[in-house]
Amino acid sequence: MATKERTYSDAEVEERLKKELPHWHLEGGWIRRKFKTNSWKGTLMVINTVGHLSEAAWHHPDITASYAWVEVRLMNHAAKGITDKDFELAKKIEDVVNWQPGLEGGALEGTPADDMRFSYIKYDKPKD
Repeated sequence: MATKERTYSDAEVEERLKKELPHWHLEGGWIRRKFKTNSWKGTLMVINTVGHLSEAAWHHPDITASYAWVEVRLMNHAAKGITDKDFELAKKIEDVVNWQPGLEGGALEGTPADDMRFSYIKYDKPKD
């Protein structure tokens, strides 16, 4: 018999989000994050990225989208709450969707931030 995964209380979720995932918030039993995009192309790229990571992890979010944004909602349906799976998948989504190779100084230059023909996501401002 499988053991039930540990679910976190709302206070524990809030504390972990504050420390580990500051752009995510708890609402209605889900951890949520809205990614702003520059166009429908960017929206589809974010959806496909989240879909790929979720399928690989075998942990599936709810996704809502419009022309220039994507909202990702995570909650472990089987455990009926927020578990480590939700935090781990949220971190992976955060890392991949917000990856900016041009800031790393390697051979990959990244998309031009000043040319809307190529820019597809509105990256979060770096924290000072």
